[in-house]
Amino acid sequence: MSEATRATAAPPVGSAADRRWVGLRTIVIREFSRIIRIWGQTLVPPAITATLYFLIFGSLIGRRIGDMGGFTYMQYIAPGLIMMSVITNSYGNVVSSFFGAKFGRHVEELLVAPLPNWLIVLGYVAGGVVRGLLVGLVVTAIALFFTHLRVEHLPVVASAVLLSSLVFALGGFINAVFAKNFDQISFIPTFILTPLTYLGGVFYSITMLPPWAQHVSHANPILYMVNAFRYGFLGVSDVNVGLAFGIMLAAVAVLFALSVWLMEKGTGTRE
Repeated sequence: MSEATRATAAPPVGSAADRRWVGLRTIVIREFSRIIRIWGQTLVPPAITATLYFLIFGSLIGRRIGDMGGFTYMQYIAPGLIMMSVITNSYGNVVSSFFGAKFGRHVEELLVAPLPNWLIVLGYVAGGVVRGLLVGLVVTAIALFFTHLRVEHLPVVASAVLLSSLVFALGGFINAVFAKNFDQISFIPTFILTPLTYLGGVFYSITMLPPWAQHVSHANPILYMVNAFRYGFLGVSDVNVGLAFGIMLAAVAVLFALSVWLMEKGTGTRE
């Protein structure tokens, strides 16, 4: 090939790493744009719900309950309400977004793109984490109108909220993979996620329960997430914080591996 031919030839295609980075960035930006575009559905409802929780449970009922764990009831439930919002929104964003991609058939564009399945999973999960953290910040701002929140261990707060968001974003992805209609993407949040959240120590300390109920509560993974997050703020926890982080890390690893495996098999996407 002559020098002139080389000079007019098309530039080389970027490396595989460059293509993967562009693909991941595109998915995350699209998910973020979706969250912001429909902010009235993604950010406003959690803010209104959190405000009602603080008004009813914190201000009205909390006055009758008194202190809990050495803190006012409002202070005690604030970390739990923040975590509950992060969990439900991380899950809801991924399950609705990926199922929407399946329903609209544009998931096929991703499947034929030169992107590994683990990166597709990571992109959608990152979108869920972004929404979860945004909602968490909104609810935290609302909490500051009702009570004083101090932070005892900032690294614990940050790592607990990030790991919890990852766990439930991955859970939402797996739900979306198996879902065949819109009813199936609402079944788990309604009948499994909501009861586990309400029974996960958001509104109370499990030390108030009888011994048998305390043992049953320890089987609820959300209990560990809520208490690890609360420990970061208040320095108190009903569970071993190290165990809580171990459970969250193990859940992230298992759910991510399962999500990638399902994508490799084509479950729900090539059927």
